[in-house]
Amino acid sequence: MTSPAATLPPTPRPSGPSSAAAAWRDTVELLSSMRFAIALLTVICIASVIGTVIQQGQPANNYVNQFGPFWAEVFGALGLYTVYSAWWFLLILGFLVVSTSLCIARNAPKIAHELRTFKEHVRETSLLAFPHKAEGVVAAAPQAERERISRLLTERGWAWRADERAGGVMLAARKGAANKIGYLAAHGAIVLICIGGLLDGDLMTRIQMWTRGLTPFGGGALTAEQAARHSLPQSNPAYRANLPVTEGKRSDIALITQPGGLLLQPLPFEVELKKFTVEFYPTGMPKLFASDIVIHDQGKSIPARVEVNKPVIHDGIAIYQSSFEDGGSRLTLKAHALGGGVAELRGEIGSSQPLPPQLAGGQKLTLELAELRVFNVEDFGQGAQGEQPAQPGPAASGAVDARGVNFAQQLQQHLGADKSGQRKHLRNVGPSVTYKLRDAAGQAREFHNYMAPMELDGQRVFLAGMRESQMDEMRYLRIPADRDDRPDDWLRLRAALADPALRDEAVRRYVALATPAGRPELAAQLALSAGQALKLFAGAEPAPRSPGQPELPVPPGGLPALSNHLEARVPPGQREAATDIVLRILNGTLFELLNTSREHAGLTALPADERTRAFMTQAVLSLSDAFFYPAPVWIELTGFEQVQASVFQVARAPGQKVVYLGCLLLAVGVFAMLYIRERRLWVWLSPDEAGGTRLRAALSATRQTLDTDREFDTLKTLLLNDPAGTRA
Repeated sequence: MTSPAATLPPTPRPSGPSSAAAAWRDTVELLSSMRFAIALLTVICIASVIGTVIQQGQPANNYVNQFGPFWAEVFGALGLYTVYSAWWFLLILGFLVVSTSLCIARNAPKIAHELRTFKEHVRETSLLAFPHKAEGVVAAAPQAERERISRLLTERGWAWRADERAGGVMLAARKGAANKIGYLAAHGAIVLICIGGLLDGDLMTRIQMWTRGLTPFGGGALTAEQAARHSLPQSNPAYRANLPVTEGKRSDIALITQPGGLLLQPLPFEVELKKFTVEFYPTGMPKLFASDIVIHDQGKSIPARVEVNKPVIHDGIAIYQSSFEDGGSRLTLKAHALGGGVAELRGEIGSSQPLPPQLAGGQKLTLELAELRVFNVEDFGQGAQGEQPAQPGPAASGAVDARGVNFAQQLQQHLGADKSGQRKHLRNVGPSVTYKLRDAAGQAREFHNYMAPMELDGQRVFLAGMRESQMDEMRYLRIPADRDDRPDDWLRLRAALADPALRDEAVRRYVALATPAGRPELAAQLALSAGQALKLFAGAEPAPRSPGQPELPVPPGGLPALSNHLEARVPPGQREAATDIVLRILNGTLFELLNTSREHAGLTALPADERTRAFMTQAVLSLSDAFFYPAPVWIELTGFEQVQASVFQVARAPGQKVVYLGCLLLAVGVFAMLYIRERRLWVWLSPDEAGGTRLRAALSATRQTLDTDREFDTLKTLLLNDPAGTRA
């Protein structure tokens, strides 16, 4: 027996055209739905938060240092370093424009129809269904009552229309129609703001690249033929680029940063930088950044001043003060070989030169001058309280550099969240130079040296900083300053320590002074101990290891070498006394070595006073730490001629006015929707058997509020001509 279902004909499938039409309708319905628009707005808000948290447009090395190689690559692939110009962000903006435009297109005819109609054809019996209603009889005739109510509505700002019927007249009034206009204004504002964002974003640049086949410039020499493949047209309608200009020079080529390099954006004028000015507060925080420029345009020279938040606008292009950098300052340097020898060097920031072989200790080293800082403000608050920082200098002493102010800590102090209780003592310690020494294998170490000595723990010292990579903190070698406030005595002592003849002479002088009178037999033993201690400290004799001591990377000299020697040769119970004796012998021998080196330089010997003892204490520690210094040369900044460069941001933003208009419409629309209530009032007038007029009224509002109740109570009293309010 066949089932009934088996006898039914198969369900017909929709044909091709109708299926496509249905899919199109569903797509339009989805795009124009409020849920879809809210979802897009949510994604845009999340992306904006990401763009605020992650600094945009920074060098790739900064992100690697911050997030690590893996996540830096992942975030870069997602476009999180340029969120507002990422393809997915622009796509979301485009969909939001389409969605909001479709929503406006769907609702605008309905709103326009609502604005034109008064709904005067409502039946009088329908008025009883409204929450706000009133009914009563007045003594005046219907015609007189109609004229009175018409005047009343007009005086109170109601627009009205009358509908004559067989049994009476219906007066339909409307007020607050701007509420509907607010809906259109708010949604239109979203469209305008998104369009302005698309115009002023990276969209125009991408379109130019696609249509003209342009590619970013990755670096190297650039010929005129190659520049054409990397240059945007001067008529580019929208861009935001950086324009670096050195003092005394002019430029008309701005740079647009792209993931694969740079695009060149020619300007219709040249910008010449006359002078860049930086002013600071006493705390070291920047007070003013300003550039005095001259704009050269078609034979005209227009002077102007660009400050932070005070741009100059010329030919529709805004010139902002973005940042500043070194423009090739000329430096005078003195390269001190730690083993002896000195040479005068000259160079510019950004340049490189090979070091002389006699200074490089037999290595092939290249000096790369990276940065000159004329103004360095350091925090000496801890030092004033007698606390010694672990690593003096910007990395450890709470330095406040003009280009790296700790705003988070200042905010904590303002809010009372900083409980450190330590007072800061900020002081400008003068210029500093940052350079790199690159070996033959291409490996480079970064060095940071201050030009002038600074006082730390009661001793004036020169700070010589070093780090292996950008991820490491700076470690500083303290070089004590001599009586002339120079590092010369320490450098002479360091060079003499590597000279066997000077070491032997210093030992002989020390033994002659330290041997007790009447005990000449002790001289030989004292000379042996002093000579061995000096050789171990100088790294001229390898330090023995005690049995079982692991093979650790030990410096060839310094105090660790003496420590290893004592651990291997002296029983544990006698090491403390032996250490005191060895250190006294070492300090005395090094003092004689210093005076010997001074006499060979034609200088007088230093007196054995408290100042000299403080110098020698720091000198011994510095000499020991110098074995950890990974360079055979220390470079001193002796003079400079600073050349500044300003980095301007030049922007042609046609969408700016569109965004301003959108913001104005948004404010108007939100105000209209929140504070303007649309109300409709119907008043039915019909003759009464007693010759009066029967009146029936009802009020409808978009939002039921207390104001609506009070307004209807007032209207009811006026319509029924019942000041006492006794009628329903």
